[in-house]
Amino acid sequence: MIQLQQVTLRLGTKTLLDHADLLIEAGQKIGLIGPNGAGKSSLFKVLLHEHQIDQGELVLPKQKIWAHIRQEIPDADLRLSTVDYALQGDSIYQEIMTALTAAEAQDDGEAQMHCHMRLADIDGYAAPARAAKVLLGLGFQQADLTRTVDEFSGGWQMRLNLAQVLLSNADILLLDEPTNHLDLEAIFWLGEWLSTCPATLLVISHDREFLDEVTSHIVFITNQKLKKYTGNYSSFEHQYAESLVLQQKAYEKQQKHKAHLQSFVDRFRAKASKAKQAQSRMKMLNRLEDIAAVSATSPFTFEFSEPISAGNPVITLSHVDVGYDHKPVLSNVRFSLQENARIGLLGLNGAGKSTFVKLLAGELKPLAGEIVNSSKLNIGYFAQHQLELLDYTASPITHLLRAQKKMTEQRARAYLGSFNFQGDQAFETVAHFSGGEKARLVLALIIAHNPNLLLLDEPTNHLDMEMREALSLALQTYTGAVIVVSHDRFLLNSVADELWLVHQGQVSPFDGDLNAYRQWQKEQASLSEKKKPQPAALQSASKKSTPARTLQQLEKQLAASEAELKTLHARMAEPTFYQTTDAKTVADCVQHEKTLTETIAQLETEILKAL
Repeated sequence: MIQLQQVTLRLGTKTLLDHADLLIEAGQKIGLIGPNGAGKSSLFKVLLHEHQIDQGELVLPKQKIWAHIRQEIPDADLRLSTVDYALQGDSIYQEIMTALTAAEAQDDGEAQMHCHMRLADIDGYAAPARAAKVLLGLGFQQADLTRTVDEFSGGWQMRLNLAQVLLSNADILLLDEPTNHLDLEAIFWLGEWLSTCPATLLVISHDREFLDEVTSHIVFITNQKLKKYTGNYSSFEHQYAESLVLQQKAYEKQQKHKAHLQSFVDRFRAKASKAKQAQSRMKMLNRLEDIAAVSATSPFTFEFSEPISAGNPVITLSHVDVGYDHKPVLSNVRFSLQENARIGLLGLNGAGKSTFVKLLAGELKPLAGEIVNSSKLNIGYFAQHQLELLDYTASPITHLLRAQKKMTEQRARAYLGSFNFQGDQAFETVAHFSGGEKARLVLALIIAHNPNLLLLDEPTNHLDMEMREALSLALQTYTGAVIVVSHDRFLLNSVADELWLVHQGQVSPFDGDLNAYRQWQKEQASLSEKKKPQPAALQSASKKSTPARTLQQLEKQLAASEAELKTLHARMAEPTFYQTTDAKTVADCVQHEKTLTETIAQLETEILKAL
């Protein structure tokens, strides 16, 4: 049980919590939400004893293992393999392995036996296999399991830190933005893993679909209080919407949102087919009333202007090859984009989604084939690298006036205010901005350009919940064409009328919704797993190649190994064993027990694969 009673928490001169109360029961899965700066991460630091409360009482459970995602990797760990680094998260396993190493160095047979018994108790011999399974779920490949930590980029190292947490066997997990560096497939896997994990979970996330999947309760930081709601994020939205409509100001703003969306909803409903994606989008539109109410207090009020029609087709690709260094990533692509199209791109990591978007944006030239653009085409292209192209010495208003030379400063300030660049912030240099603020500025500059084709490659990275909702709502009434790549399922469901799949060098329509894609992804992973050789990290200690064995043979060998291990344990458990047996024999018995245990683990793995 975690309990806050009348807690006041300050950060400098700012009060984050004022006499706040909260009770979290064991096993509950809590989504912690609130505006940026409300105190979500600060509350985590309080629970981890990194911050002290200013007033009140904090009650934390005793003798429980806590785990959270580290933001850095110690230099001493950089040369570890990915499997060994991930296993650093399991403190009990590490304690036993350290003791075993010391016992082996001292040739202490009794201590070695004790360590092996403890390993058996925690299923420690299968720990490398568990680590490999988690790493593969988070998007690593088989070949990555023996690579060292320093071979990976910062985003992949954050995945390794997340793997440590998942392997920690902790009683309480604190996850701050765990999906930030994950692709859609890894988010699917993580959601399923956390849903079945018995630990108490507290998670901060801007991904509403992820919160829907993994949470049983929502804690909303509002007005310096902690308000707990039963149910997932969608349930919270509905409950919160019902409370807001009782307040006249919020109600009026909600009606404005609804009126703004109504024409779009009616238009889409009139043309919606029985296609799975169309039906999924209709379900999403039915949620807009709740979303509009929750966003009634949002600081974001921007809208898209009516763009100049590009005419049809907007872009036509005929037998196009595209790639890098004369090597095609996508081949023989045939694609025609209509001016009212709203497409979500799907595909496994590295399949070529961003390559396709870069091709459409003109950042990559085709290696073969032909591209024909409408003469009236006006592209708005968002990608993460554009954040680094901002002038860090310039302010948001300087960026905007440079791009929109006919715009007055007064109008520029009002426009930037709709993206929550209020007051003096519109004149601050970009160098001091967070990733989310830079992303907001890039989106503001794109929307001001009034494009008739939006190419959005992971537009919600770094954006908080309110800005994500504002972007999704604004895109509902945008009348140009949209192509979006995103791991944000809410954005895909609310924006895309159709889904296209980038797979094995091809771009083609996907007949299904995101649930169907999730199943397709699992099938692809299963097929890929069957084709791959077993990684070195999971091979038996003998390292001898063996011919393929039938399920019956494997089960027979498993029974024999288990019987032999049982006999060995009985001998070693005799009171006089260590007094009457010479040191070499004791050591041989301990080593034989280790070999048998590893053999049993290997046989169990092979049997599971053979089933």
